[in-house]
Amino acid sequence: MKIVACNSNPPLAEAVAEKLALPLTKAVIRRFADMEIHVEVHENVRGEDVFVIQSTAFPANDNLMELLITLDALRRGSARRVTAVIPYFGYARQDRKTGPRTPISAKLVANIITEAGANRVLTIDLHAGQIQGFFDIPVDNLYAQALFARDIKARFAGRDIMVVSPDVGGVARARAIASRLNCDLAIIDKRRERAGVSEVMNVIGDVEGRSCILVDDIVDSGGSLCNAAEVLLRQGAGSASAYVTHGVLSNGAVARIEASPIEMLTITDSIRATPDVIATRNIRVLPISPLLAEAMRRISDETSVSSLFD
Repeated sequence: MKIVACNSNPPLAEAVAEKLALPLTKAVIRRFADMEIHVEVHENVRGEDVFVIQSTAFPANDNLMELLITLDALRRGSARRVTAVIPYFGYARQDRKTGPRTPISAKLVANIITEAGANRVLTIDLHAGQIQGFFDIPVDNLYAQALFARDIKARFAGRDIMVVSPDVGGVARARAIASRLNCDLAIIDKRRERAGVSEVMNVIGDVEGRSCILVDDIVDSGGSLCNAAEVLLRQGAGSASAYVTHGVLSNGAVARIEASPIEMLTITDSIRATPDVIATRNIRVLPISPLLAEAMRRISDETSVSSLFD
């Protein structure tokens, strides 16, 4: 078993390697003067079970190309099996046609990853579960709900908590965590006027005096999350916190969240945290390296991954 780290999130790759008690495979990923990407693996990978760790976060296209070229290098190096470990799968929000003459970019990216040489994909909290069906290779979609549930139990012990889905589409995710916590569920009913802009309309559920915990898979601009926190407090909630798997945090999101009534936003390190994120008073980062490392160990040992969530 070998682990190759691309450049999107070296700290996560190092943490995973440490959990598995393995060194990172020696490889160089560099740019030519015109910004072409060149990959050179400096260890023999013939017959090996190789895992490539690379989130396709900002800059999404550069990170995706790094992954593709690394996969090709390993395939041409005769690796026995190559698993693309993509903690944050970019383009996942483009999982269907939203109008005439629009692409299904998630399907395109799935095709490219497969053609580049991946034999398997390991990811966390896909934005849409059906993306697994876009691949013609096995896909293991891990869930952060168990990690979040343990953390919520520890941080909110003794408080009257309620899990809140920030939109109707996230109800299944929020319900799974509410079930683990044995607590009530509320839903934010919102109307999205255009991409990146949302208007909170209503709260379904009695949040009066409760410590509300918003649960989602991606926080991008942060507008929906901040609006949801504000409406919960207007409805009488005692506090509003949030647990989100992937902290994309673009377009001034960090400052927006810091100025919002959100008590604490908890994200994972599926995307490398910027210095601004680390310095923000109401954003904290949970490590996912133990979950990734255990899943990778089970894939390599050919044992059950799904039993991680029993």
